[in-house]
Amino acid sequence: MSDLNEIRDLLRQFVAEREWDQFHSPKNLAMALSVEAAELLEHFQWLTPEQSSNLPPEKVKQVAQEMSDVLVYLIRLSDKLDINLITEAKEKLILNAEKYPADLVRGSAKKYTEY
Repeated sequence: MSDLNEIRDLLRQFVAEREWDQFHSPKNLAMALSVEAAELLEHFQWLTPEQSSNLPPEKVKQVAQEMSDVLVYLIRLSDKLDINLITEAKEKLILNAEKYPADLVRGSAKKYTEY
């Protein structure tokens, strides 16, 4: 069993024990995911690139917890929509490789539509 499936199953149990499935529509989960992503972003607001790359250990722990919240909601949303995140991520990487050929975009931050 993959780690994502294990987390999915733990989430199913967690939610069932609390009778929260009634609140977990895809819309609500997507909204919660967005909120958690914003909370993650808040930790980096106003930091320089260098500061964001050298967080103190206590800040790294806080960031890790926010990242975990994002992951949990993403896994829960994918479960509700019956989406295999691993399969979809692999397919997306293939599409991105086509959009952004390494020889064309190496060292550039331009969007693929700008080439």
